[in-house]
Amino acid sequence: MSNEAAWWLTLGLGLVVALVAVALLQIFLNKVRRVEQGAEAIWNSATPVARNTATTWMLDQTTVRLDKLTEEALKHGALLSAALSGDAQEG
Repeated sequence: MSNEAAWWLTLGLGLVVALVAVALLQIFLNKVRRVEQGAEAIWNSATPVARNTATTWMLDQTTVRLDKLTEEALKHGALLSAALSGDAQEG
């Protein structure tokens, strides 16, 4: 094989290697874009969940206040029942 043929062979193999490298990089880039889209979708669905659960620490205080509200409502109910039964006895 002559030097010129060896150079053409080397250039041809270099071109094949370059094309394979470009193809593999394109496949890699497509996979990266797909991963980015998946990460963005996860982020977009996790953000409202985080926003909705950011105040769950207040649930304990909510139950305490709801118990107090229930006690007060029962007092009002008892007072109203007493007032109505007193009206019924008078009438």
